[in-house]
Amino acid sequence: MADYAFRPVTEDDLPMLARWLARPEVAVWWPGPDRQVALIRDDLGHRVTRQVIAMRDDIALGYAQSYPAHHWPALHFADLPADAVALDVFAGPDGMGQGGAWLSALGDLLLQECSTLAIDPAPENLRAIAAYRKAGFAGDDIRHDGLGRPVRVMNRLR
Repeated sequence: MADYAFRPVTEDDLPMLARWLARPEVAVWWPGPDRQVALIRDDLGHRVTRQVIAMRDDIALGYAQSYPAHHWPALHFADLPADAVALDVFAGPDGMGQGGAWLSALGDLLLQECSTLAIDPAPENLRAIAAYRKAGFAGDDIRHDGLGRPVRVMNRLR
């Protein structure tokens, strides 16, 4: 299995993340690249949200942010344990096809500090769902997020 590393996102990463977010296969799920980069910038150094770049052999593969699932109102996560951590992720061009592997490695690290990981892809985002399954996530429950959008709630347990 490949070795993956995770480093904190910095201001210098924002142009790269903007390019990734502008790619059609990412923009369809993360609409408005400029708005998304502004949100990422706003969360840099945030005490609750952890933002990382997934790396392999000094090549940036993807972005992940993790945060306590109950910190912000998220009714679709209401039944999760108090220590649950939620994730939002997307791949860069060099990370396509490796999302399941690097997310599995990240999950191994995060599960040292919590009992449950949660992720909430759009039900029609089959590529992401397949990657999340490869990373050890399971779940078919469709719920509505805080904005009323349907999401598939998937969990990975310690």
